[in-house]
Amino acid sequence: MKKQFFVFVVFFCFFFISGYSQGQLTEPHSGGNKKSSVSEMIGLTKITINYDRPGVKGREGKIWGTSVAHYGFADLGFGSSKAAPWRAGANDNTTISFFTDVKIEGNNLPAGTYGLFMALGEVQTTVIFSKNHTSWGSFSYDPSEDALRVVVKNKPLDKNVEWLKYEFTNETENSATVELMWEKRMIPFKVEADVNKIQLASFKNELRTTPGFTMQSYIQAAEYCLKNNVELEQGLIWANEAISGRLIGMKTFQSLNTKARILSKLNRTAEADSLMKEALPMGNAGELYQYANLLLEQKRTKEALDIFKLNYEKNPNTFTTNVGLGLGYSANGDTKNALQYLNAALSQAPGPANNTKLETMIKNIKDGKQAN
Repeated sequence: MKKQFFVFVVFFCFFFISGYSQGQLTEPHSGGNKKSSVSEMIGLTKITINYDRPGVKGREGKIWGTSVAHYGFADLGFGSSKAAPWRAGANDNTTISFFTDVKIEGNNLPAGTYGLFMALGEVQTTVIFSKNHTSWGSFSYDPSEDALRVVVKNKPLDKNVEWLKYEFTNETENSATVELMWEKRMIPFKVEADVNKIQLASFKNELRTTPGFTMQSYIQAAEYCLKNNVELEQGLIWANEAISGRLIGMKTFQSLNTKARILSKLNRTAEADSLMKEALPMGNAGELYQYANLLLEQKRTKEALDIFKLNYEKNPNTFTTNVGLGLGYSANGDTKNALQYLNAALSQAPGPANNTKLETMIKNIKDGKQAN
């Protein structure tokens, strides 16, 4: 019995000591670095950078080109690599993920997650996207795993950045600049995504699922093509599906108007006008007003006035139809009637913003200009 108790005690002590020395509880990385993640969307393309943030910690002027952030490729004295770049952060790999294919400084890079490394220089830096993103630091860096390298120019910073950080700047609809900033240096590289191509591919995929069983989804996809003036023939296919597709197709003002506007963009004006004659009786006050405004933009002023008149006949003496007739008469040079209907709308204006806009339109006409 004593022997069994002794064995139990020894086993317990060993287990306790072993467990204590190899604990699995989560603690911050050593060295006082901070973990961080930053993301940005370019259209449907999500970009995420995960990294550790080292601090300057009094080493101003002793960061770049030193053992902290070495220049070029170096033997770090550990691991399989004898020519390792900087890890572009601290601790384990800095990683960058792209939800879709992108361009980096004009160069193609497929969707995926990459290890982000940098071969630093005093004036310029080679930014490296490695297919290996699961390693610790750059100790096992292998150039054969490079997916892409781009060379960018370093930029000086006026103020010291204590903790290394990545930010997205210079955002446009289809691009953003990734900037690494630390101490008094910034290293930027531009990311671009083919927003329209990616969006249309997403529509095609989604229309094969639940959204494809609603007319509105096809109108939405067709309207995107129209708004961005891309893939108009594909937009026309979607518009036709909204009108006559099995189960979901329906002739409404919106579905017919969407197709007509695409036809107009394709210079098939006669077909567009014929379709709108069919759509007009279905339009509500707002829809007819918007269509007449579109005709004004196309300089088809007489046709626009006819639609404004039709709208007024269907919806007499409302704010929307009075404004419409004011615009229509103004565009056709009939100042007297334009002022009559705009003044009527002024007394119906919903809110100060509309009131101010109408007063401006009336003043324009009195000054010998068009309402808009």
